[in-house]
Amino acid sequence: MFSDAALKAQKKRKKRLTADSDLASLRAFASGHLYFGLHWRDHEWIYREWAPNATAVYVIGTKTDWREQKAFALQKIDNNGIWEGVFPPDSFCHGDLYRLRIHWRGGFGDRIPAYALRVIQDDATKIFNAQVWRPSQAYRWESAPPSASPFPLFIYEAHVGMAQETERIGTYREFTDKVLPRIVRAGYNAIQLMAIQEHPYYGSFGYQVSSFFAASSRFGLPEDLKALIDMAHGAGIRVFMDLIHSHAALNEVEGLSRFDGTTYQYFHVGDRGLHPTWHSRCFDYGKPQVLHFLLSNCRFWLEEYHFDGFRFDGITSMLYRHHGLETKFNNYAQYFEDDVDEDAITYLTLANELVHDIRPDATTIAEDVSGMPCLAVPICKGGSGFDLSFAMGIPDYWIKLIKELPDEKWSLGDLWFELTNRRKDEQTISYAESHDQALVGDQTLIFRMIGADMYEHMSAGDSTLKVDRGIALIKMIKLITLATANTGYLNFMGNEFGHPEWIDFPREGNGWSFHYARRQWSLVDDKTLRYRHLAQFDRDCLTVAKDFHSMDDAPLHLIHIDETAKVLAFSRAELIFAFNFHPTQSHTDYPIPMKPGSYRMILDSDDSIYSGHNRLEPNQTYFTMRMGGSDVIRTYLPTRTAIILKPKEKD
Repeated sequence: MFSDAALKAQKKRKKRLTADSDLASLRAFASGHLYFGLHWRDHEWIYREWAPNATAVYVIGTKTDWREQKAFALQKIDNNGIWEGVFPPDSFCHGDLYRLRIHWRGGFGDRIPAYALRVIQDDATKIFNAQVWRPSQAYRWESAPPSASPFPLFIYEAHVGMAQETERIGTYREFTDKVLPRIVRAGYNAIQLMAIQEHPYYGSFGYQVSSFFAASSRFGLPEDLKALIDMAHGAGIRVFMDLIHSHAALNEVEGLSRFDGTTYQYFHVGDRGLHPTWHSRCFDYGKPQVLHFLLSNCRFWLEEYHFDGFRFDGITSMLYRHHGLETKFNNYAQYFEDDVDEDAITYLTLANELVHDIRPDATTIAEDVSGMPCLAVPICKGGSGFDLSFAMGIPDYWIKLIKELPDEKWSLGDLWFELTNRRKDEQTISYAESHDQALVGDQTLIFRMIGADMYEHMSAGDSTLKVDRGIALIKMIKLITLATANTGYLNFMGNEFGHPEWIDFPREGNGWSFHYARRQWSLVDDKTLRYRHLAQFDRDCLTVAKDFHSMDDAPLHLIHIDETAKVLAFSRAELIFAFNFHPTQSHTDYPIPMKPGSYRMILDSDDSIYSGHNRLEPNQTYFTMRMGGSDVIRTYLPTRTAIILKPKEKD
């Protein structure tokens, strides 16, 4: 598949993994969180920090009245810039607030400790501080992670803060009590939690991280997050974390930027240390101290919070010095040019090796739009070790179709290519839309198709042409994306029932409103509205995929494609999927090639329980007949309808 030169270049990168990356030493190396930061050890407090440019470091806070005190000064203990302080038992108490005051040549500044395990914001002053967190009783885990095979994955992408309907920030407890049961009922087997790492600006959606080891306190206590994960495990749900290691917030007091007075402590020097569009800091993955910090972060979330794996965000930005900006990846040479950051690839490879050593059943997912080869190939085969990567071209293609072309001009050949274009030796996750497609400035697929009619014409007895089109197409889009998925499928919270509008977090531009930073569960709970029909369809599609193991390495076979009639049919795991995308033309006695036998319809997107028009007889059986030298079934395919058939003898 790849040229010899490409493979040699890939293997050359792996030489960076020396004997020092032996699993035992790698796990020991990834233990910075156990050494740095504030810890209670042998009846005394020990604090350590790495600040090579610092000339003096003080712990200030509740106990010092926020002033520098000699008793709370750290001492430099080596030439690598490690500072340490040993304090008596009464120096800190559970709940105390603290931060660092770091001096350097020509200045000083207050900083939140790099390894802080809890950071909270004062409601009145909006100031962030680290908080001593040593509760009298440690959290007691009750449920082990699900032991079943992790594939196929049906991932429910969720944001705890916007998971409630009221216009405010939701909590871990609310998510556990109110949203987790919905996810279980909907049929998903994994949750991908966003915005867990502490971030000063809520409107960043969690992607401008300041404190990498602190679970965001705006959603509740650390124990509340642990309880959420524990309850999910008890329900058979795996929990992945959206891990941000591609960049860091620019904030200086709250974050790592200019932590010791330099811009290059954790990051690249000069312009390379600044992301041109994200307005954030770019890590220097060639520094051992940065590897130490980030690998320790991976280990911390696995061991302390029992996450089952990570979605590594922004991989494309890490892989290339140009961050993938304004770059069309249309030839393999681009993956092996000088713009590739081999240090970043080495870090990601080490991270995957570490994660799978700590938790062999853990799942790592790469969010990469470039299609970098071998990301989701085992390290032993020359890859970077991710289990899966996102098929990010699919949602972009759906938006392009809906925005740029009327239905009758959709190319089913192009659509089939986009849905199935993947390397055979790499596993992928397909999705029609994630949070990216719903952020302010964009729209969910269904809202893009229906628009303002969603406000007044989604009642069960009401309809407009826009509503009918939107509901019919969103079902077909979701089904064909799921049915052609490799080993994973993802849905963003609320999209399973066609949540309207977009996502917009509180910011100055919208008057700090929470109106669009929430999920309107009342829409799907209202039996007079059509949203519940979409939720039922989503649930039944997942049930079919699971019951018939249609994604368990089952190959796809294109049976029939008709660009004029807009009919597409394919088989997978003995199931037959047939789609009529034509906007106005229903097809009577339409012939579809089939193996001899009889077939029963097990799902019909036009069924009234899915807010369809009920134009097909439920559970009907189709018999093959000879036509033009081949075996076919003749079926009525209503406009904008999808059906699933199964061989009747398999009942």
